[in-house]
Amino acid sequence: MTPENVTIRIETADGVAEIVLDRPEVLNSLDEAMVDEFHRALDQAHGARVVLIRGEGRGFSAGRDLSNAEPLSEDAAAILREVFNPLIERLALFPAPTVAAVHGPCLGVGFGIAMACDLVYCAAKTRIGSPFANIGAVLDSGGHAALLHRVGPHRALELIYTGRLLDGVEAAAMGLVNAVFTGDELLGEVRAIVAKIATGPTGTFIRSKRLIRRLLDEQLPLDAVLEAEAVEQGAVAGTSDYVEGMTAFLEKRSPNFTGR
Repeated sequence: MTPENVTIRIETADGVAEIVLDRPEVLNSLDEAMVDEFHRALDQAHGARVVLIRGEGRGFSAGRDLSNAEPLSEDAAAILREVFNPLIERLALFPAPTVAAVHGPCLGVGFGIAMACDLVYCAAKTRIGSPFANIGAVLDSGGHAALLHRVGPHRALELIYTGRLLDGVEAAAMGLVNAVFTGDELLGEVRAIVAKIATGPTGTFIRSKRLIRRLLDEQLPLDAVLEAEAVEQGAVAGTSDYVEGMTAFLEKRSPNFTGR
């Protein structure tokens, strides 16, 4: 049984850390206490080969808990800088593959959390996006970068201007998420994907994750990309998973990776 005041659960097995947003009575809206719990869960997830993030109840997350918001007096910039932005950045840079399983509302900072993950899978009945146009606020939690990189500037601005939310089918067709499943299939399908990733050379995957982040952040030219890949390949050569992968290929068998 979950303790009464716990709003983030973490379950670990077989190299997978499953982090569950567990405040379903408010559609997993995040307040400062819940963000603190999220950080503690990420502390516990260090060493996992893959991290899966999902929401309990009727949705992934409806975003920031606005029940105590004071729009006339609160320091919105400080709230983002001190509470939500560090969580989004930590997720984006987390040293393991990260996967989000999204269903129902996925809005605002909830959208940012999902988009900070490496892979995102949706239920067909997801409502994903950021209806900030309806409240006169600026899209935040990394939403501008996520939309720009995943769907392009013209679609990004359309979604920002209109506040239109996407269902899972639309989100997958647009390239915002990796794939869409029915609600009943979502968690089982995503857990199977995560389990497969966890059996792979996850130490090598982290190097690819860092390279992709550099490409996004630094806009590296081709020669710099080729050099960065060479450096990472040189660092991997001789590791346990590299030797195992090469040996298994030569011996015509399936490799047994350990993540090292």
